[in-house]
Amino acid sequence: MSQLKVWFTVSEAEGLVKSGGLADVGKALPKALQNAGSEVAIAIPGYAKLPNLANSPVILETALEHWPHTPYAVRKLELDGVAVYAFECAQYFNRPEMYAERNQAYADNGERFAFFAAASLDALPKLGFQPDIIHANDWHTGLVPFLLKTRFVHDDFFSATKSVITIHNALFKGNFSLDEVNNIPELRDAPADKVGYGYNGISTLRAGIHYADKVNAVSPNYAQELKTPLGSHGLVHDFVARSEDFCGIVNGCDYSEWSPSADPYLAKKYKATKASLKTGKAANKAALQELVQLPAAKVPMYGMVCRLTHQKGFHYLLPILEKVLHNDVQLVIVGTGDPEIAAQLHAVSEQFGDKFAFVEAYDNKLAHLVEAGADFFLMPSEFEACGLNQIYSMAYGTLPIVRAVGGLKDTVNDYDSDPQTATGFAFDEPQASDLLAIMQRALILYLQDPAEFANLQLRAMKQDFGWNIAAERYVEMYRSAL
Repeated sequence: MSQLKVWFTVSEAEGLVKSGGLADVGKALPKALQNAGSEVAIAIPGYAKLPNLANSPVILETALEHWPHTPYAVRKLELDGVAVYAFECAQYFNRPEMYAERNQAYADNGERFAFFAAASLDALPKLGFQPDIIHANDWHTGLVPFLLKTRFVHDDFFSATKSVITIHNALFKGNFSLDEVNNIPELRDAPADKVGYGYNGISTLRAGIHYADKVNAVSPNYAQELKTPLGSHGLVHDFVARSEDFCGIVNGCDYSEWSPSADPYLAKKYKATKASLKTGKAANKAALQELVQLPAAKVPMYGMVCRLTHQKGFHYLLPILEKVLHNDVQLVIVGTGDPEIAAQLHAVSEQFGDKFAFVEAYDNKLAHLVEAGADFFLMPSEFEACGLNQIYSMAYGTLPIVRAVGGLKDTVNDYDSDPQTATGFAFDEPQASDLLAIMQRALILYLQDPAEFANLQLRAMKQDFGWNIAAERYVEMYRSAL
C-alpha cells in the first residue's frame, strides 16, 4: 500500500508543551503512525514557552493574505524523530501560557486558534508538504476541516486531501461569538446548524464535526456516549448526524515513557514478577513518602494525578475524603486547576498531615513516582473520553479505581464483575457513597488477601495498550476517508 502523508494539527504535545492528556496523544500518535510507515508532520502553535524555539531554524516567513493580512513564520523542530512545524505569530502566541493565566482564559482565544487553523493550511503549499490526511484535534483545530471545505475547496493543491477530527473532550466546544472570529469571514456564511452555537455564536468543535470527512472519539464507549443526550455535552444531534463516519479508537500507552522497568524517575526499577514488583513498589513508596513528607509507613496508599476540575470527580471524592483518611492509609494528590478545589484539598491535608499530601503543581517526575509508589490510582471521573493514567497505572501494577464511563469502562476490568480477568476496580453510579464503597472494597482485598492482590497487579502489568495497535486503527480510518 502507498505511504500516507499526514499533517497532524494539535495545540499541545508532550515533550514540547503540555496541559493535559491531549499532549500525550499529540506526541505518541504521530510517532506511532510514523513507525507504522506513514510520513507524519506535527503542526503546533509557536508558543513562547516551546523549548529551544528561538534556536530552531525558520523555514518559512510569509503572511496569511486572507483578511486580515497577518505575518507569521514557521520554525522546524523535531519530537522523537517526528518533524514539528511551529507557527510563530507574536500577537497570538508570544505569551507566558498556552490558553490562560491565573485560571482565566485569554479573551482572544477564538481569534488565536482560528488564526492557527488558517495558517496551518495556508503554509502547506508554501512548504511543499501535500498531505493525504489532515488530522485535527479538539476545538483548537476544529476550523481546519471547515476551512478545507470552504476557503480551500477549489484549491487544486488540496483536491485529494481529506480531513479527520479526533474528539478528546467534547465538553470544550470552542464557543465564541462571531465577532471574536472576524479573521475567518467564511463563518458568517456557514449554516448555523453546522457551526452555530447560541445567539450570534459559533462552535469550532461543531464545525470540525460537520466538515471533517471522518470523526472519531478516543474510545469506543465514549463514542457511544456522545450519541446520547446524557453523554453528548449538548451535541447529540451533531454526533448522531455523523454516525456513519464516526468511530471510537482507544488511546495507547507510550511504554517508552511509561514503563517501570526503564523509568528514569523511579527510585528502583521493577518488572512484572512477584519478587521484582514487591521490592520495586516498596522502594518507590518510600521515595514518594520522603518527597511529599509523609511518614515512612508500610500502609496502603492511594494516588491521584490530574487537573483539579469537576470532570475528574472531586465532587465525589471531597465529601468522603475525611472518612477515607480515618483508615490506616495514605493519599497523595498532585495537580493544578480550580482554586476552590485546591483550597479544600489544602484544608484537608493540613488536618491529616500524616496521611494526606496535596502537591499543587504540575510535576512530571512526581507523576511517575506516584504511579510507581501508590497501590491504587483514583480516577472517579464524571466523564472520561479515554483517560491515560489508568493505563499508565496498570503498567506500574498500581490498580486503578475508576468510574465505569467512557474509556475507563473500555480499559479497566472490575474485580467484582470477573476476578479472573480483573485489572482494577470500577463503580457505576455518580455518587460519593459508591466511590467510598469501592475504595473500601479495594482496601479489604489489599489487606486480607495479599496473594490475590499481587496476582491482580501482575495481570494489570501484562495488559498491552501499545500505540501500534491504535495507529493501525487510525490508518484504517484514514484510508476509509480517502
